[in-house]
Amino acid sequence: MATAAQTAPIPARAAWPLAVLAIAMASGFAALGSFGTVTEPAKADLALSDHALGLVQGVSGALPLVLFSVPVGILVDRWNRVRLLFALAVVWTAGTLMTAYASGTGSLLVARMLTGIGTTGALTAALSLGADLCTPERRGRAMTVVTLGKTVGIAAGFALTGALFGLFGDGALGLVPWRAAHLALAGLLLVSLLPLLTLREPPRREVAAAAGAPLRVVAGELRARAAFLVPLFIGQVSVVMADHAALVWAAPVLGREFGLQPDQFAGWMGALILGTGLGGAVLGGLAADWGQRGGRRGGVLLGAVVAAAIGAPAAIFPVAGDVTLFAILFGTLVLCGTITGLITSVAITTLIPNEARGLTVGLFVAVAGLIGFGIAPTLVTAVSELLGGEAHLAPALAIVGTVTGVMAVLAFALAVRNAPTSATEHLSDRS
Repeated sequence: MATAAQTAPIPARAAWPLAVLAIAMASGFAALGSFGTVTEPAKADLALSDHALGLVQGVSGALPLVLFSVPVGILVDRWNRVRLLFALAVVWTAGTLMTAYASGTGSLLVARMLTGIGTTGALTAALSLGADLCTPERRGRAMTVVTLGKTVGIAAGFALTGALFGLFGDGALGLVPWRAAHLALAGLLLVSLLPLLTLREPPRREVAAAAGAPLRVVAGELRARAAFLVPLFIGQVSVVMADHAALVWAAPVLGREFGLQPDQFAGWMGALILGTGLGGAVLGGLAADWGQRGGRRGGVLLGAVVAAAIGAPAAIFPVAGDVTLFAILFGTLVLCGTITGLITSVAITTLIPNEARGLTVGLFVAVAGLIGFGIAPTLVTAVSELLGGEAHLAPALAIVGTVTGVMAVLAFALAVRNAPTSATEHLSDRS
């Protein structure tokens, strides 16, 4: 009987499918981030309040993560992933089209939620597919390709929508510019569906029970790996908390502490986020593959421990003495967060049985969305109130980032210690 290593597609055969997955992720995350560029024109056109706009931006992002990540993860484990990915791509395209014709808060919220459901669900499917296109020792590089697509998409969401907004500034297509930009973007997204038609479902590898195993069996496998999964969850969610709090509050800190206006920092901040995202994806993939070569238990996560240890002190960026040091430390924090995120994805696809991977990723996304995105920013404001009010935002952000960073280091180290040796290891047999 052939082993997984012998039957896994060679890198040349995996190149095109991985490229298609990267294109899909770029398209989805471009759709997800497109509205952020045109919020002010949309607000004026729809006569929205700041509260309504915040509701659309916040709920449309968090609700899909919390409510749909786990069900989609279960579908990833039990259904044809290529068909599911295509269906989710249709969903995010429909959400983008609906955005162009939204008539008020309710319809806009539904449109943006559809975009969020499609994109976040597709990421789970893409990670599962990418894992089965390569052997475990090459899985870090496979996850790098998928993550690069996501990073490019996030940047393109801002740049492409802005360019389309300018292109249709004269009322082309019979719509105001922000609507015309989303209508044109929906057309481009429709074209981006075509490469997905060339994908074929790869065999599921590293199956411990059986593909489509009953949920009670899958739940049992996850319980058997709880000593590994719980600290892994804590480690990555802690990183997400530090990173998201930094992304939310970095601009206000630059304004309050350094007296900078948005036009004075938006350009270099955007370039810094893009550059660290790309660099972190590459470094994370290489670190994950390097960690597996020695055959050490939990070696795939060693890079995450190192990255978290570097990122924790970088969280003091809000109290940096000058803008240059602020930028260096902020960039280091985001870079390390990207590295740990990719390594965590590789660890799941390498050390969790195939029939439970989608559910595991879905759980990660849901918990990270609830705690990392929902709680972290308000935790910073709570700490600043304890310190004396809004004037203490910078030290509050530094405290939250540093504490969560230290938690991440300790949790990742524990995950390394408790890691299974392979996805199919019977943990109950350990002495």
